Amino acid sequence: MPHLRVLLQTSIPFAVDDWHVGRFSLLGQLLGRFAEITARNREPDHSGNDPLLVRLDRERFDEIWLFGVDAGNGFSPAECAAVNRFQAQGGGILTARDHADMGRWLRSLDGVGGANYFHDPSCCEPEPDRLCPDDLETPSISWPNYHSGRNGDVERIEVIEPRHPLIESSSAPGRALQFFPSHPHEGAVGAPPGEPRARVITRGRSTVSGRAFNLMVAFERGEGAPGRAIAESSFHHFADYNWDISKGHPSFVSEPESYEIQRNPRLLDDVHQYVTNCVQWLAPS
Repeated sequence: MPHLRVLLQTSIPFAVDDWHVGRFSLLGQLLGRFAEITARNREPDHSGNDPLLVRLDRERFDEIWLFGVDAGNGFSPAECAAVNRFQAQGGGILTARDHADMGRWLRSLDGVGGANYFHDPSCCEPEPDRLCPDDLETPSISWPNYHSGRNGDVERIEVIEPRHPLIESSSAPGRALQFFPSHPHEGAVGAPPGEPRARVITRGRSTVSGRAFNLMVAFERGEGAPGRAIAESSFHHFADYNWDISKGHPSFVSEPESYEIQRNPRLLDDVHQYVTNCVQWLAPS
């Protein structure tokens, strides 16, 4: 595997009581086995732009893992344009957001941005009967949201055939990955209409309604789009708190916790394998 340089980037400036990049430290440690990691929060200057983000290019990074942890107005237009140039240069992109309009700016990204649905008639899920909360545990959180389980537990994922390499287990050839960290209100993603590079590769199922929902969309390389991409329904698949609840959470998180992963850390084996698969699959050709 070639030497890789990966940027882990949140969409907010540092705030101790928020989802700053330090709350993804376990992910950074795991990725550090395969790549040189730069982990940072957004740091806008007097112009409102982050100097590093507006100058993104393949000379410095091979992949960008973007966490849309903001209330909807994360990256500036200039920063989104730089991410699009990075993709056009063949860089790999992973995006992860959460419920309602968290990470709403992701829609400004070419390709992968269109895989994210929000609380907005212009970019919501196409099925009208999904435009309502699934998770009713936290009334302040609106749709789209899907209750896949409690923080600190795992959800069983449904693999969409044909099985994508991202979902393969290297420790047991022929076995698909089965478990992901769960969360009370995951967001919504889907393959954009008319985008031949994209397909849904896994689904989850609500523990409240029993309804299936998409977890991941994978974008292959294509003509005019040399970089691969992944759209995730929730950054909680990667957050320290969802891998180890003893790491803590911002004070606004109020939902009851589970101790299943704490009792059986091997439940994280599949998401660790998935992260390994992602960093290798997203690597530029």
